[in-house]
Amino acid sequence: MNPTIQELIRRYRLEPLPVEGTLFVESYRSALELQPGRPAGTAMIGLYCEEPLSHSLFHRLTLDEVWHFYGGDPFRLLLLRPDGSTEDILLGPDPLQGHYCQYVVPAGVWQAAHLISGGLYALYGCTLSPGYAPDIFEGGTRSVLAAQYPSRAVDIERFACPDGETRMPL
Repeated sequence: MNPTIQELIRRYRLEPLPVEGTLFVESYRSALELQPGRPAGTAMIGLYCEEPLSHSLFHRLTLDEVWHFYGGDPFRLLLLRPDGSTEDILLGPDPLQGHYCQYVVPAGVWQAAHLISGGLYALYGCTLSPGYAPDIFEGGTRSVLAAQYPSRAVDIERFACPDGETRMPL
C-alpha cells in the first residue's frame, strides 16, 4: 500500500463503510437532535483510492448531500436523476479545469463516485443537515438501476450494490 494512503487511513482512522464501500469516518455529529436519533447535522471524511479499493457504490438519500473536495486527485461523481437524465461531476483541485470544490446532490438522486484513473487518492467530505441516520439511505442494485438508465450500463455494472445489500445497518 502506498505510504501516503496508509498515513491518511491511520490519521483519520478510516474504516470501510457498509454497503456503499468507501473508506470513511464520521467526523462530526451534532449533539442537538431534531427528534430522537435525528442529529441536526453530520459530516464525514472519505478517501477514494485503488489500493485498498475504495469507491462509492450507487445509493440515494432522502436528504440533499453536500460533497467537498479536500485534497489529492480528482474524482468522478456519477448522478442518475429520477427523470432518467444522468450527469458526471468532477470534484478536484483545479476549478479552472472544470473541477468542483463543492457540489450538492439533491435528495432522491442515485449517486456513486470513484477516483479518476491514474490518480493516487482523493480526500473528500460530505455533510448533511439534518444529519445522517441509517434509514435515509438506499443502495442501488443492478436490477433497480439497469432498466431506467440503459445508457449507463457500464457504470451500473461496475458500481451497483450487490442484490440484497440496500440498507445500512442500524
